[in-house]
Amino acid sequence: MSWLKNAWYVAGFQNELDDAKVVARTFLGVPVVMMRHSDGRITALEDMCPHRLMPLSAGKRVGDELECAYHGMRFGVTGICTLAPGQTHIPTQACVRNYPLVQRHGLLWIWMGKPELAAPELVPDIRWNDHPAWTPSRGYHHVEASFQLSVDNLMDLGHESWVHLRTIGQDDEEVIPNYPVKVTVKGEGLLHAHREMPNIDAPPFFAMLLEHQGKINRWQTAVGLAPSICMTDFGVYPVGSSPDGAYRSHVLHLLTPETEKTTHYFWSVARNKRLGDEALTQAVCKAIEQTFDEDAVVLKIQQSQMEKFGGPVPRVALKVDEAPIRARRMLEALVKKESEDPNFVYRPQLMIDDTTPELAMV
Repeated sequence: MSWLKNAWYVAGFQNELDDAKVVARTFLGVPVVMMRHSDGRITALEDMCPHRLMPLSAGKRVGDELECAYHGMRFGVTGICTLAPGQTHIPTQACVRNYPLVQRHGLLWIWMGKPELAAPELVPDIRWNDHPAWTPSRGYHHVEASFQLSVDNLMDLGHESWVHLRTIGQDDEEVIPNYPVKVTVKGEGLLHAHREMPNIDAPPFFAMLLEHQGKINRWQTAVGLAPSICMTDFGVYPVGSSPDGAYRSHVLHLLTPETEKTTHYFWSVARNKRLGDEALTQAVCKAIEQTFDEDAVVLKIQQSQMEKFGGPVPRVALKVDEAPIRARRMLEALVKKESEDPNFVYRPQLMIDDTTPELAMV
């Protein structure tokens, strides 16, 4: 699979490296082990001893070094071997590749491409995960499907009425595809798919958020930022009230390819209301876990079907496929640029501002 490599991908939540923890994950098909040095530095090393290919994560941490479980070789945060038991001379080839790893917005970001191009200012601006004006509910799903299928799923919110009827979907005549979607290219690698849903019954999740059982107005914008970040910006408010007081949330879908058939799905649901309500934070976590569990089931089946009968999908395109197809084409164009110029670096834009959308329903 062709991945965009000269880009920052989410590798985890920042606090995962606290308390001298060692975290092993695979990104873009490459096994990586991450840790924090006692002086605060963080590192991401290829999770493979250069001697006999034993995963370093299968060994143990000794101070600020990783010790291989096979022959006791040790490696520091830069990837250089510091100890080869039984000999004083350490071969110059005894080193492990070091991948750029930075902390930003409460997250760990890894760069799998050319390290000299890894500028920290290229980290996407998703400040809502770690900002005093927003409160996040965070979590993680391991998805048994390609990251591209996950992006398709998030750029096509029309499936909510069938996959998520117990949580965020509408029923009967209020099914989401009945409300027209406006797809807009905002710039290189950035796409918006906006939909407005006035005077609808409140689905269970939104009724909980608003503590309101009557009719609501709802907008939602599916935002796609290459290579693999999506955001669902939604706002809901009771009919008859002002949209300026809407409960608004930025649902951050932070997708990082693990392999060609599996995806790391880090997520953060940042809200602008009831910021100190810890019970609500946990309730949102529970509801979102259920929602994304529903997605994971469909994506796993779809991945299996593609392997059995051949892809790609969709075989027959519908109106709801406009945003997913355009998002794929945008990524393909970026991958093509990188293949033609290995020093090409994509510069991600701000996904969305925080002003209230000008809604036709108002």
